[in-house]
Amino acid sequence: MTAPDTTTTSGSPATEGSVRPRRTLVVGAGAVGSFLGALLGSVGHDVTLVRIFEPDSARPLALVRPDGSRVSIPVHRFTHTQDAPPPDLILVAVKMPALREALAATLRWPDVPTLTVENGIGAEAIAAEVRPAAPMLAGSLTAPIRLASEDEVQWLGRGGLALAAATESARPSVRGLLDDFERAGLRVLERPAAPPMKWSKLLANLMANATGAILDMDADAIYRDPRLFDVERRQLLEALAVMKRLGLRPVALPGGAVPWLARSLRLPAWLARPILIRVVSGARAGKTPSLRLHVRSAAPDAPCAEQTEVEWMNGAVARVGAELGVATPVNARLAALVDEVATNPGQRAWFAGYPERLLGALAGDRAPR
Repeated sequence: MTAPDTTTTSGSPATEGSVRPRRTLVVGAGAVGSFLGALLGSVGHDVTLVRIFEPDSARPLALVRPDGSRVSIPVHRFTHTQDAPPPDLILVAVKMPALREALAATLRWPDVPTLTVENGIGAEAIAAEVRPAAPMLAGSLTAPIRLASEDEVQWLGRGGLALAAATESARPSVRGLLDDFERAGLRVLERPAAPPMKWSKLLANLMANATGAILDMDADAIYRDPRLFDVERRQLLEALAVMKRLGLRPVALPGGAVPWLARSLRLPAWLARPILIRVVSGARAGKTPSLRLHVRSAAPDAPCAEQTEVEWMNGAVARVGAELGVATPVNARLAALVDEVATNPGQRAWFAGYPERLLGALAGDRAPR
C-alpha cells in the first residue's frame, strides 16, 4: 500500500509583504543532516543541503515518518558550501574527522548561529575554535534514522533531540529552534549545559559500538554473551568514572533514560545483564551502530577509506581519563582495536565473529599482523 504523501510549501518564494522563511544551511546532509533539515523544512524553514557527493539541484527530499506517512519537502542542494545563499542558521552534521574542514567552509558567515549535532566528545570545542564569533548550539539526536537514498530519509522510531547553548550568545536561539522541531513532530528537550548532555549521549553511543565493529556482531548477541557483557559494562563504568571526575552527572535525553542506565550498570551482573539486553535491543530500532557500519563499508581486502569516529568516542574517554588520572584501560584498548580493524583487513578478518580473540586482546595477547 502506498503511504500518503503531503507536499509542503516551505521552499516557495515569499510573497510581497510576507515574512521571509528562515534560511537553514545543512552542511553534511547525510542521514542526520537530511533528517533535521527535512523536519525544519516541514515547518517553514527554507532549507539548503550541502552534499559533496551530488550535483546542485532543487530536487525535493522525502521524509518517511514512523507511522509510514511520507512528506515531500522542497530543498536546495549544493555541492559546495560557498555556493549556498546566506543562512540564518548553520547546522553541521558531518562525521567528526571532517568537522574542522566543514566549519572552515562556513567562515564567509562568521557570526551566524551554528548547531553541531556530531556524536562523541569535542565538536563544540572545534566549533568554538573555528567560528569564535558565532553563537554555538550543541545537539544530541536520539531518534533512530536511516538515509534510504539521496532523496529519502526514514525516521525509524522513538527518541528525539536535546539542545543546549554551548555559548551564552546562543541561549536566545535554543527555545525557538526547539519549538520548530517540536512543531515538526519531534520530541525535544532543552538542557541547561552542553557537557552533561554530550557525555550522556556518549554513554548511549558506546553500547555495543566498538565491540560490534571489532567483532562484526549484533548488539543483542554481544549483550547476551556474559563475557562480552563484562567488557561492555567495564567500558561504560570507566566513562562514568571520567564523568564523575569532570563533575558531570548523567542526564536524561528524549527517549533515553541515561541516569537509569548508569544505575543499572552498578547492579550485580546477573541482574544488570537482562535489563540491558532489553535496552540495547530496542534502543536503535534495528539500526546498526555507527562504528560497525563504518568498518563494514570497506572492501574485505582494503582499509576503510576514511578515519572512524572512535577517537572522539572510546578514544575521548581514554584521553580525558589520562588527563584527569582516571584509569580507562578498556576504552583505550577498544579505541586502538577499532582503528586496527578499520585500517588492516587481516586484523578485521581475524577478529570477526571470534569473541575469545577480542577477550585475549583486551587481556594483552597480540593478534597476528
